[in-house]
Amino acid sequence: MRAIRARSSSPIKALKSRLAVPLRPLLNSSIIRGVRSVGRRLAAAGTASYPPDVRRRLKILNVMCYLIATTTLLYAIQQAATDYQTYAPMVHLNLALVAAVLLVPFAHRINDIAGGLLLVAVEYAALVGFASFFSREGGGHLQYLIAAAAAFVIFGLERIWLVAGVIVLALALHLYVWYSFPVSGPVTPDEQAVIDSLYTQGAITTFALIAASVYYAFSLAEQAKAETDAVLRNVLPDPIVERLKANPGGLIADSIEDASVMFADISGFVALARRLGANATVDMLSRIVSEFDKLAVRHGVEKIKTIGDAYMVVAGLPEPVPDHTARLARMGLDMLETVARLRAESGLNLHLRIGMASGPVMAGVIGTRKFSYDVWGDPVNLASRLEGQSIPGRILICPGCRAKLGDSFVYEARGPIDIKGMGAQETWYLIGESGPPVTGADAPLTPSDLPRTRTAS
Repeated sequence: MRAIRARSSSPIKALKSRLAVPLRPLLNSSIIRGVRSVGRRLAAAGTASYPPDVRRRLKILNVMCYLIATTTLLYAIQQAATDYQTYAPMVHLNLALVAAVLLVPFAHRINDIAGGLLLVAVEYAALVGFASFFSREGGGHLQYLIAAAAAFVIFGLERIWLVAGVIVLALALHLYVWYSFPVSGPVTPDEQAVIDSLYTQGAITTFALIAASVYYAFSLAEQAKAETDAVLRNVLPDPIVERLKANPGGLIADSIEDASVMFADISGFVALARRLGANATVDMLSRIVSEFDKLAVRHGVEKIKTIGDAYMVVAGLPEPVPDHTARLARMGLDMLETVARLRAESGLNLHLRIGMASGPVMAGVIGTRKFSYDVWGDPVNLASRLEGQSIPGRILICPGCRAKLGDSFVYEARGPIDIKGMGAQETWYLIGESGPPVTGADAPLTPSDLPRTRTAS
């Protein structure tokens, strides 16, 4: 059975869900909501004109720039407070770097890589400046390592040669700093403390940005996997999806000894659609099909497809179940009730014809790009023709279904019908489940509104 529902197997999502419960009151406070709103606007700065995938990448770049600007400003403040006279060149360099990285969102207006190139240029140059002042012991050269991960986030995998060039340049500058700026002369305890602090901060920043870049990459992969899985499960049964994942590209074809097939169709749909127009027709069909899909999940049957106003559903495959005919019969009765309710709510002249048959069928996945799970066999043809011979508000069933349902349901003889390619077939209308008749306010008003009766026998 395909369950049309959201699945969350991601450990990241599970962790977020567990943390969200105790933190929800704080996260929903007006102050936090205001901060998050400002943060979203800042992250989106300069990205409005780009498609969603590019916007997501540029938003990440913006956030990285704000983090770099914040930590760099803290460096400038720390150095100015320690000894402005000594560290004045580095204070000015840090402030210049802050101003430059804050220009990155404005650079997005040029093209989608201008901001990234600006960030790379000013960062690479600034790190050489820091190393020339503090020596390689200051740890500034560590931040060249960030390029190994962040370059993919900044420029995207589609620009692999640009990414490779940025990484190679970072490696060359890292080695250049290491060999060009060793510690010269004795280092006083005060100077050593400053160098140690800078190295620690540089290491923390490097590890944090690398971890953030890798997290971003894995979260995108998890999201893409979840989206692909959700799409597959909305067009294919769950067991078929698992078989496809286990053997991509493999042939999926099954012979099922016994299954049940049902076709449903809205009578007078063409005239109704012509009167309603496109928008109202699509809205009506979407509502009806959505209700039927919920019933399919509830009854443990498998929706195969819709063709216009026709709805095809099966039971007993891809995994066999002993009560497949009863499941489909109950769903058919519920479908009639659903259409009757929607008819009363909308005032539209909605009526459903249903045909149902059972027997051996074949099923499999067709196509390699746009998958389709389909079913073939005499029961499919018979159910389709029974639907065409049925009347609005009724379910017409074949002898096989009548035999399998037995005394658990109530029937009305329709008589033999000549089915093309199969000859004469005895048929019955399925009225409801067996039990005492419904009386009083709940009694059926018309044949098309016959409800199911679920009292114990």
